[in-house]
Amino acid sequence: MVVAAGILGAAQTAVAEESGSFTAVASMIHDYTTIEHARGTIIGGASEGISTVLESSGGPFVVGGHSHVTCVVYGKRSAAGMGLEAPCTSTVASGDKLYSLSKRSAGDVEEGGGGKGGLELLGGTGKYGGVTGTCTYETDYLTTDRYVTMTYCMWRRSAERK
Repeated sequence: MVVAAGILGAAQTAVAEESGSFTAVASMIHDYTTIEHARGTIIGGASEGISTVLESSGGPFVVGGHSHVTCVVYGKRSAAGMGLEAPCTSTVASGDKLYSLSKRSAGDVEEGGGGKGGLELLGGTGKYGGVTGTCTYETDYLTTDRYVTMTYCMWRRSAERK
């Protein structure tokens, strides 16, 4: 019975859940094209910049850590409102990648505009393998095709421990 309890205890420590939170700021440059279309305005393009972790409870998100972020942005503005979606890849110096998808249904993409939205962490490579989570964000559009985004995230990962 003692052996069985030891094996059960070892099995429980073999798989552990990691979780935490972090706050990051991203400074980005965008190149969007906007066209008028039959049922509204279509927005498409790319954005890229640098994200920096400002606060973290630990894990793969290190305070002061930087990543290069590249996003493809697609949206539609109509009488029904705004719908904006942006899949992004964040790459750190080691080459590890974190994948995310942000969505926003409020605000705009014009200078002086912006808005609040939600973001999903979708896993990645290296230290971001298996990382998922949910975030909220707020974007402010500045002059000369620049914007700043503050992101507040809760993340988790199930990982085997050796």
